[in-house]
Amino acid sequence: MSKTIDIYHQQAELFAAQYDALSFEQVHQSWQTYWPKEQLVLDIGAGSGRDAFWLAAQGNQVIAVEPAEDLRRLGQLKTSAALAPKVQWLSDSLPELKATYQLNLRFNTILLSAVWMHISPSERQRTFRKIANLLAPGGHFVLSLRYGDFSDHRVAYPVSVDEINELASKFGLVLKHLSARTADAGGRVDIAWQTLVLMLPDDGSGSLSKVRHIVVNDNKSSTYKLALLRTLVRIAEAHPGAVIDRQDGQVGIALGLVALYWIRLFKRLVDSDMQQNADPAKGLGFVKPDGWGKLANLTADDFAIGNFYTGQEAQALQQLFADTLSTIKAGPVTYIWQGEKSNPLFRMERHKVAKRSHILIDRDFLASFGCFVLSEDLWNCFRQYGCWIEPLLVQQWIAEMQKYQRNAERQISLESYHNQLRWLDQQHDTRLVRQKVAGLRSSGAQVCSVWSGAPLYSFDIDHCVPFSYWPNNDLWNLLPASQAENRKKRDRLPSQSRMQHCANHIQDWWRQAWQTDAEQQRFFIEAGLSLPNISPGCRDFAEVLHAMQLQMVGIKQRLQVAEW
Repeated sequence: MSKTIDIYHQQAELFAAQYDALSFEQVHQSWQTYWPKEQLVLDIGAGSGRDAFWLAAQGNQVIAVEPAEDLRRLGQLKTSAALAPKVQWLSDSLPELKATYQLNLRFNTILLSAVWMHISPSERQRTFRKIANLLAPGGHFVLSLRYGDFSDHRVAYPVSVDEINELASKFGLVLKHLSARTADAGGRVDIAWQTLVLMLPDDGSGSLSKVRHIVVNDNKSSTYKLALLRTLVRIAEAHPGAVIDRQDGQVGIALGLVALYWIRLFKRLVDSDMQQNADPAKGLGFVKPDGWGKLANLTADDFAIGNFYTGQEAQALQQLFADTLSTIKAGPVTYIWQGEKSNPLFRMERHKVAKRSHILIDRDFLASFGCFVLSEDLWNCFRQYGCWIEPLLVQQWIAEMQKYQRNAERQISLESYHNQLRWLDQQHDTRLVRQKVAGLRSSGAQVCSVWSGAPLYSFDIDHCVPFSYWPNNDLWNLLPASQAENRKKRDRLPSQSRMQHCANHIQDWWRQAWQTDAEQQRFFIEAGLSLPNISPGCRDFAEVLHAMQLQMVGIKQRLQVAEW
Protein backbone atom coordinates (compact mmCIF):
# COMPACT_ATOMS: atom_id res chain seq x y z
CA MET A 1 0.00 0.00 0.00
CA SER A 2 3.04 2.30 0.21
CA LYS A 3 2.42 3.96 -3.21
CA THR A 4 -1.19 4.70 -2.29
CA ILE A 5 -0.20 6.02 1.15
CA ASP A 6 2.29 8.37 -0.55
CA ILE A 7 -0.52 9.80 -2.70
CA TYR A 8 -2.65 10.46 0.39
CA HIS A 9 0.37 12.13 1.99
CA GLN A 10 1.28 14.28 -1.00
CA GLN A 11 -2.29 15.43 -1.62
CA ALA A 12 -3.35 15.59 2.00
CA GLU A 13 -5.06 18.98 1.86
CA LEU A 14 -7.10 18.01 -1.21
CA PHE A 15 -8.29 14.77 0.40
CA ALA A 16 -8.97 16.45 3.76
CA ALA A 17 -11.17 19.06 2.06
CA GLN A 18 -13.02 16.29 0.20
CA TYR A 19 -13.65 14.29 3.38
CA ASP A 20 -14.61 17.30 5.49
CA ALA A 21 -17.17 18.45 2.94
CA LEU A 22 -19.34 15.60 4.23
CA SER A 23 -20.42 14.98 7.83
CA PHE A 24 -20.02 11.74 9.77
CA GLU A 25 -23.80 11.36 9.77
CA GLN A 26 -23.98 11.64 5.98
CA VAL A 27 -21.23 9.08 5.35
CA HIS A 28 -22.17 6.56 8.05
CA GLN A 29 -25.96 6.77 8.14
CA SER A 30 -26.30 3.13 7.00
CA TRP A 31 -25.08 1.71 10.34
CA GLN A 32 -26.58 4.31 12.70
CA THR A 33 -27.99 1.63 15.02
CA TYR A 34 -24.42 0.65 15.93
CA TRP A 35 -22.92 4.12 16.36
CA PRO A 36 -20.78 3.84 19.53
CA LYS A 37 -21.16 6.01 22.59
CA GLU A 38 -18.73 6.17 25.53
CA GLN A 39 -16.70 3.26 24.17
CA LEU A 40 -13.10 2.57 23.21
CA VAL A 41 -12.92 3.02 19.43
CA LEU A 42 -10.19 2.30 16.89
CA ASP A 43 -10.44 4.33 13.67
CA ILE A 44 -8.10 2.76 11.10
CA GLY A 45 -7.34 5.07 8.20
CA ALA A 46 -8.57 8.07 10.18
CA GLY A 47 -7.65 10.51 7.39
CA SER A 48 -8.62 14.12 8.11
CA GLY A 49 -9.95 13.28 11.57
CA ARG A 50 -13.58 13.92 10.63
CA ASP A 51 -14.82 10.61 12.04
CA ALA A 52 -12.48 10.66 15.04
CA PHE A 53 -13.72 14.15 15.94
CA TRP A 54 -17.38 13.09 15.79
CA LEU A 55 -16.76 9.86 17.72
CA ALA A 56 -14.90 11.71 20.47
CA ALA A 57 -17.74 14.22 20.73
CA GLN A 58 -20.04 11.28 21.58
CA GLY A 59 -17.89 10.52 24.63
CA ASN A 60 -15.80 7.78 23.02
CA GLN A 61 -12.07 7.37 23.64
CA VAL A 62 -10.60 7.16 20.14
CA ILE A 63 -7.31 5.76 18.86
CA ALA A 64 -6.93 7.25 15.38
CA VAL A 65 -4.54 5.41 13.05
CA GLU A 66 -3.30 7.12 9.90
CA PRO A 67 -0.16 6.16 7.93
CA ALA A 68 -0.05 9.23 5.62
CA GLU A 69 2.02 11.80 7.54
CA ASP A 70 0.51 15.06 6.28
CA LEU A 71 -3.03 13.70 6.42
CA ARG A 72 -2.38 12.62 10.01
CA ARG A 73 -1.04 16.08 10.83
CA LEU A 74 -4.24 17.69 9.53
CA GLY A 75 -6.29 15.21 11.55
CA GLN A 76 -4.33 16.04 14.70
CA LEU A 77 -5.01 19.74 14.15
CA LYS A 78 -8.75 19.06 13.80
CA THR A 79 -8.90 17.17 17.11
CA SER A 80 -6.30 19.20 19.00
CA ALA A 81 -8.61 21.62 20.84
CA ALA A 82 -11.27 20.61 23.37
CA LEU A 83 -11.39 16.97 22.21
CA ALA A 84 -7.62 16.37 22.35
CA PRO A 85 -7.75 14.16 25.50
CA LYS A 86 -10.32 11.94 23.77
CA VAL A 87 -8.27 11.29 20.60
CA GLN A 88 -4.82 9.74 20.46
CA TRP A 89 -3.13 9.56 17.04
CA LEU A 90 -0.82 6.79 15.84
CA SER A 91 1.38 6.42 12.78
CA ASP A 92 0.61 2.85 11.80
CA SER A 93 -0.51 0.84 8.79
CA LEU A 94 -2.17 -2.36 7.70
CA PRO A 95 -1.72 -5.25 7.66
CA GLU A 96 0.81 -5.29 10.52
CA LEU A 97 -0.62 -2.64 12.89
CA LYS A 98 2.54 -2.96 14.97
CA ALA A 99 2.10 0.29 16.92
CA THR A 100 -1.57 -0.46 17.60
CA TYR A 101 -0.79 -3.89 18.98
CA GLN A 102 1.76 -2.44 21.37
CA LEU A 103 -1.03 -0.59 23.15
CA ASN A 104 -2.33 -3.84 24.66
CA LEU A 105 -5.92 -2.72 24.00
CA ARG A 106 -9.08 -4.43 22.84
CA PHE A 107 -11.65 -2.18 21.24
CA ASN A 108 -15.43 -2.04 21.52
CA THR A 109 -15.71 -0.64 17.99
CA ILE A 110 -13.23 -0.77 15.12
CA LEU A 111 -13.96 1.39 12.09
CA LEU A 112 -12.33 0.63 8.75
CA SER A 113 -13.90 3.18 6.44
CA ALA A 114 -12.85 3.48 2.79
CA VAL A 115 -9.71 1.38 3.26
CA TRP A 116 -10.47 -2.25 2.40
CA MET A 117 -10.26 -1.73 -1.38
CA HIS A 118 -6.61 -0.65 -1.00
CA ILE A 119 -5.57 -3.93 0.67
CA SER A 120 -4.28 -6.52 -1.74
CA PRO A 121 -6.07 -9.90 -1.76
CA SER A 122 -2.87 -11.61 -0.57
CA GLU A 123 -2.85 -9.44 2.58
CA ARG A 124 -6.55 -9.52 3.40
CA GLN A 125 -6.65 -12.65 5.52
CA ARG A 126 -3.80 -11.38 7.69
CA THR A 127 -5.43 -7.95 7.94
CA PHE A 128 -8.75 -9.42 8.99
CA ARG A 129 -7.14 -11.66 11.61
CA LYS A 130 -5.22 -8.72 13.05
CA ILE A 131 -8.37 -6.63 13.36
CA ALA A 132 -10.42 -9.51 14.80
CA ASN A 133 -7.79 -10.00 17.52
CA LEU A 134 -8.13 -6.34 18.52
CA LEU A 135 -11.87 -6.64 19.20
CA ALA A 136 -13.20 -6.87 22.73
CA PRO A 137 -15.84 -9.54 23.44
CA GLY A 138 -19.11 -8.21 22.06
CA GLY A 139 -17.20 -5.61 20.04
CA HIS A 140 -18.16 -4.48 16.54
CA PHE A 141 -16.00 -4.30 13.43
CA VAL A 142 -17.48 -1.79 10.97
CA LEU A 143 -16.20 -2.21 7.42
CA SER A 144 -17.17 -0.15 4.37
CA LEU A 145 -16.75 -1.52 0.84
CA ARG A 146 -16.16 0.82 -2.10
CA TYR A 147 -17.36 -0.23 -5.53
CA GLY A 148 -15.80 1.67 -8.44
CA ASP A 149 -12.37 2.54 -9.82
CA PHE A 150 -10.06 5.47 -9.03
CA SER A 151 -9.19 8.08 -11.63
CA ASP A 152 -5.78 8.84 -10.07
CA HIS A 153 -2.86 6.52 -9.32
CA ARG A 154 -4.24 5.03 -6.10
CA VAL A 155 -4.24 1.24 -6.23
CA ALA A 156 -7.55 -0.55 -5.59
CA TYR A 157 -8.68 -4.18 -5.77
CA PRO A 158 -12.15 -5.73 -6.20
CA VAL A 159 -14.25 -6.16 -3.04
CA SER A 160 -17.18 -8.41 -2.20
CA VAL A 161 -19.50 -9.26 0.67
CA ASP A 162 -18.86 -12.98 0.07
CA GLU A 163 -15.16 -12.50 0.75
CA ILE A 164 -15.90 -10.72 4.06
CA ASN A 165 -18.38 -13.42 5.09
CA GLU A 166 -15.78 -16.10 4.45
CA LEU A 167 -13.14 -14.26 6.51
CA ALA A 168 -15.63 -13.57 9.30
CA SER A 169 -16.47 -17.26 9.53
CA LYS A 170 -12.79 -18.18 9.59
CA PHE A 171 -11.98 -15.79 12.46
CA GLY A 172 -15.09 -16.21 14.58
CA LEU A 173 -16.98 -13.01 13.77
CA VAL A 174 -20.73 -12.87 13.19
CA LEU A 175 -22.40 -10.62 10.60
CA LYS A 176 -24.88 -8.38 12.44
CA HIS A 177 -25.72 -5.87 9.72
CA LEU A 178 -25.37 -5.55 5.94
CA SER A 179 -26.50 -2.33 4.33
CA ALA A 180 -27.82 -2.00 0.83
CA ARG A 181 -25.51 -0.53 -1.78
CA THR A 182 -25.84 3.22 -1.57
CA ALA A 183 -24.83 6.02 -3.90
CA ASP A 184 -21.73 8.02 -3.10
CA ALA A 185 -22.57 10.81 -0.62
CA GLY A 186 -20.23 13.11 -2.55
CA GLY A 187 -22.23 12.72 -5.74
CA ARG A 188 -19.77 10.63 -7.79
CA VAL A 189 -22.04 8.66 -10.13
CA ASP A 190 -19.67 5.75 -10.73
CA ILE A 191 -19.06 5.04 -7.03
CA ALA A 192 -21.23 3.03 -4.60
CA TRP A 193 -20.76 1.94 -0.99
CA GLN A 194 -21.84 -0.90 1.26
CA THR A 195 -21.27 -1.30 5.00
CA LEU A 196 -20.98 -4.47 7.11
CA VAL A 197 -21.07 -4.65 10.90
CA LEU A 198 -19.47 -7.77 12.35
CA MET A 199 -19.39 -8.81 16.02
CA LEU A 200 -17.05 -10.91 18.15
CA PRO A 201 -19.37 -13.05 20.30
CA ASP A 202 -16.71 -15.17 22.01
CA ASP A 203 -15.58 -14.02 25.47
CA GLY A 204 -12.02 -15.18 24.74
CA SER A 205 -12.09 -17.68 27.60
CA GLY A 206 -10.63 -20.52 25.53
CA SER A 207 -7.04 -19.52 26.25
CA LEU A 208 -7.97 -18.63 29.82
CA SER A 209 -9.21 -22.18 30.37
CA LYS A 210 -5.97 -23.47 28.86
CA VAL A 211 -3.90 -21.40 31.30
CA ARG A 212 -6.04 -22.49 34.25
CA HIS A 213 -5.53 -26.13 33.30
CA ILE A 214 -1.75 -25.68 33.35
CA VAL A 215 -1.90 -23.88 36.70
CA VAL A 216 -4.28 -26.24 38.50
CA ASN A 217 -4.21 -29.62 36.77
CA ASP A 218 -0.80 -30.13 35.13
CA ASN A 219 1.61 -32.47 36.89
CA LYS A 220 4.41 -30.52 38.60
CA SER A 221 7.60 -31.74 40.19
CA SER A 222 8.72 -28.16 40.76
CA THR A 223 7.40 -24.60 40.61
CA TYR A 224 8.97 -24.03 37.19
CA LYS A 225 5.72 -24.08 35.17
CA LEU A 226 4.13 -21.56 37.51
CA ALA A 227 7.26 -19.40 37.34
CA LEU A 228 7.18 -19.27 33.53
CA LEU A 229 3.48 -18.36 33.46
CA ARG A 230 3.95 -15.62 36.09
CA THR A 231 6.91 -14.28 34.13
CA LEU A 232 4.90 -14.12 30.90
CA VAL A 233 1.88 -12.53 32.58
CA ARG A 234 4.14 -9.88 34.12
CA ILE A 235 5.82 -9.09 30.79
CA ALA A 236 2.50 -8.97 28.92
CA GLU A 237 1.05 -6.53 31.45
CA ALA A 238 4.09 -4.36 32.07
CA HIS A 239 6.25 -4.41 28.95
CA PRO A 240 4.50 -3.88 25.61
CA GLY A 241 7.88 -2.68 24.30
CA ALA A 242 9.26 -6.20 24.74
CA VAL A 243 7.52 -7.52 21.61
CA ILE A 244 10.18 -7.86 18.93
CA ASP A 245 8.20 -9.86 16.38
CA ARG A 246 4.57 -10.55 15.56
CA GLN A 247 3.51 -12.61 12.55
CA ASP A 248 1.40 -15.58 11.48
CA GLY A 249 -0.52 -15.67 14.75
CA GLN A 250 2.67 -15.77 16.84
CA VAL A 251 4.23 -13.21 19.17
CA GLY A 252 7.96 -13.03 19.88
CA ILE A 253 9.29 -11.29 22.99
CA ALA A 254 12.84 -10.57 24.10
CA LEU A 255 14.24 -13.79 25.54
CA GLY A 256 16.48 -11.92 27.95
CA LEU A 257 13.46 -10.28 29.58
CA VAL A 258 12.00 -13.73 30.30
CA ALA A 259 15.29 -14.67 31.99
CA LEU A 260 15.40 -11.41 33.95
CA TYR A 261 11.94 -11.81 35.44
CA TRP A 262 12.52 -15.49 36.16
CA ILE A 263 15.64 -14.53 38.17
CA ARG A 264 13.72 -11.82 40.03
CA LEU A 265 10.95 -14.29 40.87
CA PHE A 266 13.27 -16.88 42.38
CA LYS A 267 15.80 -14.57 44.08
CA ARG A 268 13.82 -13.96 47.27
CA LEU A 269 12.67 -17.58 47.41
CA VAL A 270 16.21 -18.97 47.10
CA ASP A 271 17.68 -16.43 49.53
CA SER A 272 15.05 -17.44 52.11
CA ASP A 273 15.79 -21.15 51.45
CA MET A 274 12.25 -22.07 50.39
CA GLN A 275 12.24 -25.45 48.68
CA GLN A 276 11.08 -25.22 45.03
CA ASN A 277 10.84 -28.86 43.93
CA ALA A 278 9.56 -32.18 45.24
CA ASP A 279 13.04 -33.64 45.85
CA PRO A 280 14.70 -31.90 48.84
CA ALA A 281 18.13 -33.11 47.68
CA LYS A 282 17.75 -31.68 44.21
CA GLY A 283 18.93 -28.16 43.46
CA LEU A 284 17.64 -25.64 40.95
CA GLY A 285 19.13 -25.91 37.47
CA PHE A 286 20.00 -22.22 37.18
CA VAL A 287 21.53 -21.83 40.67
CA LYS A 288 25.19 -22.49 39.84
CA PRO A 289 28.44 -21.16 41.32
CA ASP A 290 29.73 -19.21 38.29
CA GLY A 291 26.48 -17.33 37.75
CA TRP A 292 24.04 -17.19 40.64
CA GLY A 293 26.74 -17.83 43.24
CA LYS A 294 28.86 -14.82 42.27
CA LEU A 295 25.81 -12.54 42.47
CA ALA A 296 24.66 -13.69 45.90
CA ASN A 297 25.17 -10.19 47.31
CA LEU A 298 22.50 -8.71 44.99
CA THR A 299 18.84 -8.43 45.95
CA ALA A 300 15.90 -9.22 43.67
CA ASP A 301 15.43 -5.50 43.00
CA ASP A 302 19.06 -5.17 41.87
CA PHE A 303 18.17 -7.21 38.77
CA ALA A 304 16.49 -4.22 37.19
CA ILE A 305 16.09 -2.76 33.73
CA GLY A 306 18.52 0.12 33.24
CA ASN A 307 21.16 -1.21 35.66
CA PHE A 308 24.82 -1.30 34.65
CA TYR A 309 27.29 -4.11 35.46
CA THR A 310 31.04 -4.39 34.92
CA GLY A 311 33.87 -6.81 35.58
CA GLN A 312 33.10 -10.00 37.48
CA GLU A 313 29.44 -9.04 37.99
CA ALA A 314 28.96 -8.61 34.23
CA GLN A 315 30.52 -12.02 33.54
CA ALA A 316 28.44 -13.69 36.24
CA LEU A 317 25.22 -12.07 35.03
CA GLN A 318 25.72 -13.34 31.50
CA GLN A 319 26.39 -16.83 32.85
CA LEU A 320 23.27 -16.62 35.01
CA PHE A 321 21.15 -15.64 32.01
CA ALA A 322 22.55 -18.58 30.03
CA ASP A 323 21.90 -21.01 32.90
CA THR A 324 18.40 -19.64 33.39
CA LEU A 325 17.45 -19.97 29.73
CA SER A 326 18.78 -23.54 29.63
CA THR A 327 16.62 -24.38 32.64
CA ILE A 328 13.52 -22.78 31.13
CA LYS A 329 14.10 -24.62 27.84
CA ALA A 330 14.69 -28.01 29.47
CA GLY A 331 11.86 -27.57 31.97
CA PRO A 332 8.59 -25.69 31.40
CA VAL A 333 9.04 -25.00 27.67
CA THR A 334 9.53 -28.72 27.06
CA TYR A 335 6.81 -29.91 29.44
CA ILE A 336 3.98 -27.47 28.75
CA TRP A 337 2.11 -28.72 25.71
CA GLN A 338 -1.41 -29.11 24.39
CA GLY A 339 -2.71 -32.57 23.62
CA GLU A 340 0.68 -34.20 23.15
CA LYS A 341 4.34 -33.38 23.69
CA SER A 342 4.91 -32.67 20.00
CA ASN A 343 2.56 -29.65 20.30
CA PRO A 344 4.32 -27.28 22.75
CA LEU A 345 2.69 -23.99 23.71
CA PHE A 346 6.00 -22.14 23.83
CA ARG A 347 9.15 -22.03 21.75
CA MET A 348 12.58 -20.51 22.30
CA GLU A 349 14.85 -19.25 19.53
CA ARG A 350 18.22 -18.68 21.20
CA HIS A 351 21.09 -16.65 19.80
CA LYS A 352 24.76 -17.10 20.49
CA VAL A 353 25.78 -14.21 22.73
CA ALA A 354 29.37 -12.96 22.82
CA LYS A 355 30.63 -12.29 26.36
CA ARG A 356 30.90 -8.61 27.24
CA SER A 357 33.09 -6.87 29.81
CA HIS A 358 30.24 -4.54 30.78
CA ILE A 359 26.46 -4.76 30.49
CA LEU A 360 23.61 -2.30 30.39
CA ILE A 361 20.26 -4.04 30.84
CA ASP A 362 18.39 -2.40 28.00
CA ARG A 363 16.18 -3.51 25.13
CA ASP A 364 19.15 -4.46 22.90
CA PHE A 365 20.81 -6.56 25.59
CA LEU A 366 17.59 -8.40 26.44
CA ALA A 367 16.82 -9.07 22.76
CA SER A 368 20.37 -10.28 22.08
CA PHE A 369 19.60 -13.67 23.69
CA GLY A 370 16.94 -14.41 21.10
CA CYS A 371 13.19 -14.69 21.02
CA PHE A 372 10.54 -16.38 23.18
CA VAL A 373 7.58 -17.34 20.96
CA LEU A 374 3.97 -17.99 21.94
CA SER A 375 0.61 -17.80 20.21
CA GLU A 376 -1.09 -14.47 19.77
CA ASP A 377 -4.16 -15.92 21.53
CA LEU A 378 -2.15 -16.76 24.65
CA TRP A 379 -0.38 -13.40 24.62
CA ASN A 380 -3.73 -11.62 24.36
CA CYS A 381 -5.05 -13.75 27.20
CA PHE A 382 -2.08 -12.84 29.44
CA ARG A 383 -2.41 -9.13 28.79
CA GLN A 384 -6.23 -9.09 28.99
CA TYR A 385 -6.75 -11.39 31.98
CA GLY A 386 -3.41 -11.02 33.78
CA CYS A 387 -5.00 -9.30 36.78
CA TRP A 388 -7.06 -12.48 37.36
CA ILE A 389 -4.41 -15.03 36.41
CA GLU A 390 -1.74 -13.58 38.73
CA PRO A 391 -3.59 -14.27 42.04
CA LEU A 392 -4.35 -17.83 40.90
CA LEU A 393 -0.66 -18.40 40.11
CA VAL A 394 0.44 -17.08 43.50
CA GLN A 395 -2.16 -19.19 45.30
CA GLN A 396 -1.11 -22.34 43.45
CA TRP A 397 2.62 -21.61 43.92
CA ILE A 398 2.11 -21.38 47.68
CA ALA A 399 0.08 -24.61 47.65
CA GLU A 400 2.93 -26.37 45.82
CA MET A 401 5.59 -25.08 48.22
CA GLN A 402 3.53 -26.14 51.23
CA LYS A 403 3.69 -29.75 49.97
CA TYR A 404 7.48 -29.85 49.90
CA GLN A 405 9.20 -31.58 52.82
CA ARG A 406 11.65 -28.93 53.97
CA ASN A 407 9.08 -26.15 53.81
CA ALA A 408 6.55 -28.21 55.77
CA GLU A 409 9.12 -29.00 58.46
CA ARG A 410 9.90 -25.30 58.88
CA GLN A 411 6.18 -24.44 59.24
CA ILE A 412 6.58 -21.36 57.07
CA SER A 413 3.75 -18.86 57.55
CA LEU A 414 1.37 -17.85 54.77
CA GLU A 415 2.57 -14.25 55.14
CA SER A 416 6.18 -15.32 54.54
CA TYR A 417 5.22 -17.16 51.37
CA HIS A 418 3.40 -14.09 50.07
CA ASN A 419 6.29 -11.78 50.98
CA GLN A 420 8.82 -13.85 49.06
CA LEU A 421 6.57 -14.06 46.00
CA ARG A 422 6.10 -10.29 45.62
CA TRP A 423 7.44 -8.68 42.46
CA LEU A 424 8.91 -5.55 44.00
CA ASP A 425 10.27 -4.46 47.37
CA GLN A 426 7.70 -1.86 48.35
CA GLN A 427 10.14 -0.22 50.79
CA HIS A 428 12.08 0.95 47.73
CA ASP A 429 9.05 2.27 45.86
CA THR A 430 9.88 5.96 45.84
CA ARG A 431 13.20 6.28 47.65
CA LEU A 432 15.33 7.33 44.68
CA VAL A 433 12.91 10.01 43.50
CA ARG A 434 12.33 11.26 47.04
CA GLN A 435 16.10 11.68 47.41
CA LYS A 436 16.20 13.54 44.10
CA VAL A 437 13.55 16.03 45.25
CA ALA A 438 15.32 16.54 48.58
CA GLY A 439 18.67 17.05 46.82
CA LEU A 440 17.25 19.62 44.42
CA ARG A 441 15.63 21.56 47.23
CA SER A 442 18.76 21.51 49.38
CA SER A 443 20.68 23.02 46.45
CA GLY A 444 18.20 25.90 46.31
CA ALA A 445 16.12 24.68 43.37
CA GLN A 446 12.35 25.03 43.45
CA VAL A 447 10.45 21.78 42.86
CA CYS A 448 6.81 22.10 41.80
CA SER A 449 3.88 19.72 41.90
CA VAL A 450 3.21 18.06 38.56
CA TRP A 451 -0.55 18.29 39.19
CA SER A 452 -0.83 21.98 40.02
CA GLY A 453 2.51 23.57 39.14
CA ALA A 454 2.62 25.05 42.66
CA PRO A 455 5.95 25.06 44.60
CA LEU A 456 6.29 22.13 47.00
CA TYR A 457 7.26 22.53 50.63
CA SER A 458 6.09 19.22 52.05
CA PHE A 459 5.69 16.61 49.35
CA ASP A 460 4.79 13.06 48.39
CA ILE A 461 6.00 10.97 45.47
CA ASP A 462 2.99 9.83 43.50
CA HIS A 463 2.80 6.71 41.35
CA CYS A 464 1.06 8.28 38.35
CA VAL A 465 -0.25 4.83 37.41
CA PRO A 466 -1.27 3.47 40.84
CA PHE A 467 1.14 0.89 42.24
CA SER A 468 -1.72 -1.19 43.66
CA TYR A 469 -3.00 -1.84 40.13
CA TRP A 470 0.26 -1.87 38.19
CA PRO A 471 3.45 -2.34 40.25
CA ASN A 472 5.88 -0.08 38.42
CA ASN A 473 8.67 2.01 39.90
CA ASP A 474 10.08 3.43 36.66
CA LEU A 475 11.31 7.00 36.84
CA TRP A 476 8.66 8.25 34.40
CA ASN A 477 5.91 6.92 36.72
CA LEU A 478 7.13 8.62 39.94
CA LEU A 479 6.08 12.24 40.17
CA PRO A 480 6.31 14.88 42.95
CA ALA A 481 3.00 16.18 44.30
CA SER A 482 1.69 17.81 47.43
CA GLN A 483 0.54 15.52 50.21
CA ALA A 484 -3.01 16.83 49.82
CA GLU A 485 -3.00 16.09 46.07
CA ASN A 486 -1.62 12.59 46.61
CA ARG A 487 -4.29 11.84 49.23
CA LYS A 488 -6.99 13.17 46.93
CA LYS A 489 -5.78 11.18 43.93
CA ARG A 490 -5.36 7.94 45.92
CA ASP A 491 -5.42 4.79 43.75
CA ARG A 492 -6.91 6.47 40.72
CA LEU A 493 -5.62 7.14 37.23
CA PRO A 494 -5.31 10.77 36.17
CA SER A 495 -7.90 11.41 33.47
CA GLN A 496 -6.81 12.13 29.91
CA SER A 497 -7.93 15.75 30.30
CA ARG A 498 -5.86 16.12 33.47
CA MET A 499 -2.83 14.59 31.75
CA GLN A 500 -3.29 17.03 28.89
CA HIS A 501 -3.55 19.96 31.30
CA CYS A 502 -0.48 18.86 33.31
CA ALA A 503 1.69 17.77 30.35
CA ASN A 504 4.10 20.70 30.63
CA HIS A 505 4.45 20.31 34.41
CA ILE A 506 5.32 16.61 34.05
CA GLN A 507 7.91 17.23 31.33
CA ASP A 508 9.37 20.14 33.31
CA TRP A 509 9.88 17.78 36.26
CA TRP A 510 11.55 15.15 34.10
CA ARG A 511 13.94 17.75 32.63
CA GLN A 512 14.74 19.12 36.06
CA ALA A 513 15.27 15.75 37.73
CA TRP A 514 16.96 13.58 35.11
CA GLN A 515 19.78 15.60 33.57
CA THR A 516 22.89 13.42 33.61
CA ASP A 517 23.62 10.93 30.84
CA ALA A 518 23.25 8.02 33.29
CA GLU A 519 19.91 9.27 34.60
CA GLN A 520 18.48 9.88 31.15
CA GLN A 521 19.77 6.54 29.97
CA ARG A 522 17.87 4.77 32.75
CA PHE A 523 14.76 6.92 32.25
CA PHE A 524 14.46 6.18 28.54
CA ILE A 525 15.41 2.49 28.82
CA GLU A 526 12.66 1.96 31.39
CA ALA A 527 10.16 3.90 29.30
CA GLY A 528 11.08 1.99 26.14
CA LEU A 529 10.21 -1.36 27.69
CA SER A 530 7.22 -0.34 29.83
CA LEU A 531 5.39 1.99 27.45
CA PRO A 532 4.05 1.37 23.94
CA ASN A 533 5.63 2.70 20.75
CA ILE A 534 8.75 4.34 22.17
CA SER A 535 11.17 4.59 19.25
CA PRO A 536 14.65 2.99 19.62
CA GLY A 537 17.14 5.45 21.04
CA CYS A 538 14.37 7.86 22.09
CA ARG A 539 15.49 10.91 24.06
CA ASP A 540 12.28 12.91 23.72
CA PHE A 541 10.24 13.49 26.89
CA ALA A 542 7.19 14.48 24.81
CA GLU A 543 7.25 11.05 23.13
CA VAL A 544 7.32 9.37 26.54
CA LEU A 545 4.39 11.49 27.74
CA HIS A 546 2.33 10.52 24.68
CA ALA A 547 3.13 6.84 25.24
CA MET A 548 2.23 7.24 28.90
CA GLN A 549 -1.22 8.56 27.96
CA LEU A 550 -1.76 5.63 25.60
CA GLN A 551 -0.71 3.18 28.32
CA MET A 552 -3.28 4.69 30.68
CA VAL A 553 -6.07 4.05 28.17
CA GLY A 554 -5.14 0.36 28.22
CA ILE A 555 -4.81 0.13 32.00
CA LYS A 556 -8.18 1.79 32.49
CA GLN A 557 -9.78 -0.64 30.05
CA ARG A 558 -8.17 -3.83 31.36
CA LEU A 559 -8.24 -3.14 35.09
CA GLN A 560 -11.27 -0.83 35.30
CA VAL A 561 -9.36 1.75 37.36
CA ALA A 562 -11.32 4.83 38.45
CA GLU A 563 -10.20 8.19 37.08
CA TRP A 564 -9.13 11.33 38.92
